[in-house]
Amino acid sequence: MNENFWKYALALGAGVALGATGAILLSRNQTALKKNAAALLSHGLDLKDKAVEFLETAKENMEDLASEAKHNQEQRKVKEQAS
Repeated sequence: MNENFWKYALALGAGVALGATGAILLSRNQTALKKNAAALLSHGLDLKDKAVEFLETAKENMEDLASEAKHNQEQRKVKEQAS
């Protein structure tokens, strides 16, 4: 088999094992663990929101740059046709 297959299969197996372990621990009604998990997820969501905001800003900047480039191209074509 392909070497990448085993790498991905191992990663998938590790993810399943980690998820199952987390589900078992959370099902035991350990309030401290649940509070910590909720806090961790909250910080993860904050990080996701910051990443989305950064990417939206980058997208807007790229769109502005593309618009300026298109405008410059159109002006250059008009000058070339005039001469």
